[in-house]
Amino acid sequence: MALSFSASIFSSSLPFPQLSTRFSLPTNPHRKFNRILPIKAYGPTVNTSSLHELLFIQESVKGQNYFPNLNIWMQIGRKSFEKSFAVIVLFLQLTSPIPSVLHDYWLIPPAQAVLYSPETKIPRTGELALRRAIPANKDMKAIQDSLEDISYLLRIPQRKPFGTMEGNVKKALKIAVDEKEAILSSMPAEFRENGSLLYASLTDGQAGLKTLLQYIKDKDPDKVSVGLANTLDTVAQLELLQAPGLSFLLPEQYKNYPRLTGRAVVEFAIEKGDGSNFSPEAAGQPRNTAILQVVVDGYSAPLTAGNFAKLVVEGAYDGMKLNCTDQAILSDSKLGNDKGYVVPLEIMPSGQFEPLYKTTLSVQDGELPVLPLSVYGAVVMAHNPDSEEYSSPNQFFFYLYDKRNAGLGGLSFDEGQFSVFGYTTMGRETLSEIKTGDVIRSAKLVEGQDRLFLPKQDPNQQEKLLFYLSR
Repeated sequence: MALSFSASIFSSSLPFPQLSTRFSLPTNPHRKFNRILPIKAYGPTVNTSSLHELLFIQESVKGQNYFPNLNIWMQIGRKSFEKSFAVIVLFLQLTSPIPSVLHDYWLIPPAQAVLYSPETKIPRTGELALRRAIPANKDMKAIQDSLEDISYLLRIPQRKPFGTMEGNVKKALKIAVDEKEAILSSMPAEFRENGSLLYASLTDGQAGLKTLLQYIKDKDPDKVSVGLANTLDTVAQLELLQAPGLSFLLPEQYKNYPRLTGRAVVEFAIEKGDGSNFSPEAAGQPRNTAILQVVVDGYSAPLTAGNFAKLVVEGAYDGMKLNCTDQAILSDSKLGNDKGYVVPLEIMPSGQFEPLYKTTLSVQDGELPVLPLSVYGAVVMAHNPDSEEYSSPNQFFFYLYDKRNAGLGGLSFDEGQFSVFGYTTMGRETLSEIKTGDVIRSAKLVEGQDRLFLPKQDPNQQEKLLFYLSR
């Protein structure tokens, strides 16, 4: 757990004698005030009228100021300097909510240090993580990066930097126009007709760059936000056409495993185990069944996603009970090891071109996954009970990420330790209503059947797959 940086850490443990000390502000003819602030400490508490106005601290002994400014400090003897320094440290320890680095840095476990970095940037939504995971043409990625920067600019609470946003959109539009041929030629021939329509929508359509540019010129942040989401959705559709399969070769020892060479969509129907209802949708009636949709990503986790998709089409999760904790909704583990493949831990590091196998990431060294765990509704395989180098053959969970249980950088404490293979994209609001004992009435593969490949050594598997898909 994160350490509570509170002054109370010190208030109950330091046996201070009664003391009375006077601190004063330095004389400054340009300031409108020059007053003496009395500070009296009785035991562990300090009373003062204005602590933040102490620009320099001076000790007053027998009515004389020994340290009128910082330059004179450096000229006095070491003993006097050490006394003054001790007073300053004591003063800061008593009044600041931040503990002394010299005294308490060892109280923070090394593995948690990176979690307190506000510079840590990871996708905050499943949609963003999935879009970044597409192995698309570099020109489309440049357009995507330029537009995603606008998302950060829109978060500025006061005056929006519309000029910077306009520059980002113009940059993206220039790339789209100048690199049209490269963008379209990177698609397989059978997808280019659809790609041309999407390209026209990106540049000139209602959900395109020119429309977004007009919203920015109108300085309407609400319209900019909606227009940006629509434009990024078009970008993602174009990128998916550019990525018909995996951009890397699987290791030889895993080529006979089930694999998903792209995206698939799984739809879950969840029922309440106690006969109660889920909250109604907007202006609707209470529901006894909730529908969740999960986008499964084979670009970053082809083996994990392939094994999961195979289990779904075989009906392995139909009728399965769910178990809930504060941070996860787990499928029942009673299927046994005879259902599904024992897939190695599979994680795609950010900036790499292929996944790592049987290896966790070291977040304290800056390693982050393409599909982060630290997103509400992430879909993850549990660890194998026999070895954390492997995932469970069939047990998965929905991760209920909560920033209150993470570091300041927004990272879960288990980031980089599990195989994340998808995200809940529809029905996320329902996850908080699922309780232990609720049941998966059905799980169906509604998209991506053509991307699922089964092991060659079982010739009957393809026939079984077609049978399940035709139900």
